[in-house]
Amino acid sequence: MIFITLEHISAHVSFSLTFVVTLIYWGTLVYKSQELSNSGGKGMILTCICITGVLVTRSLYSGHLPLSNLYESFMFLSWTSSMIHIAIEVRGQDVWRLGAITAPSAMLTHGFATLGLPDKMQQSAMLVPALQSHWLMMHVSMILLSYATLLCGSLSSISFLVITSQINQKIILNMKNSFLFNKNRYSHDQEKKELKNSFCFPFINYRKWVFTHQLDQLSYRAIGLGFSLLTIGILSGAVWANEAWGSYWSWDPKETWALITWIIFAIYLHTRINRGWKGEKSAIVASLGFILVWTCYLGVDLLGIGLHSYGWFI
Repeated sequence: MIFITLEHISAHVSFSLTFVVTLIYWGTLVYKSQELSNSGGKGMILTCICITGVLVTRSLYSGHLPLSNLYESFMFLSWTSSMIHIAIEVRGQDVWRLGAITAPSAMLTHGFATLGLPDKMQQSAMLVPALQSHWLMMHVSMILLSYATLLCGSLSSISFLVITSQINQKIILNMKNSFLFNKNRYSHDQEKKELKNSFCFPFINYRKWVFTHQLDQLSYRAIGLGFSLLTIGILSGAVWANEAWGSYWSWDPKETWALITWIIFAIYLHTRINRGWKGEKSAIVASLGFILVWTCYLGVDLLGIGLHSYGWFI
């Protein structure tokens, strides 16, 4: 009973922390402050500790790894998002903007698990026979880690597209205001001022260009890592399926969507490495991968069909 109480306390505290940290990092987008950024980093560390407490206590009283149902998998995703943030910060990179991506990811997955799911679905239960295997830790942990890193990379690409589209719109608008004006309406001094502002525009937005470059690199690295983890997860799942069901591959909906997701990110890496795609082209492919990851992870479970369907289980 004490473990259940500790789990509930840790879950509510960690969600409150993710909410506050998200507000902090969103605040840094408007008002850049090193103190706010440092506070957000410390808050994310505390969040990671609290979610770790949730997973550990649940493992202690359930007798198995907390990777068996939707609630536990979402909590694990939230934990992984916080770990990705901490890893970026440890590498010494400027996370005051990247935190605006990782912190909401941790908050939304955590919030869906604790607030969006019924109490019955949050309770721990005995493992179904198909999950009573030593492959549970290997397969499910690799799949969930790959989901978290792939989603982080895809979100970075989506952010890249949004920011670059805003920059392009401002450039076009600035050029129109500078060169396509009515000379009868503007004086010579106003014309010189407009031209001066147009040439200063790239320098004013240099920081945004640096940030988009960081997003592009983060997306590439995260997707590269996530693709490797997804490959390991699929292969270990095939071995587990052979032991449980007597077949390495049965074209189950979950398996099929996992393969489609793997192919999309393989295309992303192939075009980026061998074709030299960078920026918008690769970001569009990664954005498509974002939809496929959620379809594979959550959409198939909602249908409740296939060998991987255990109600709301993975």
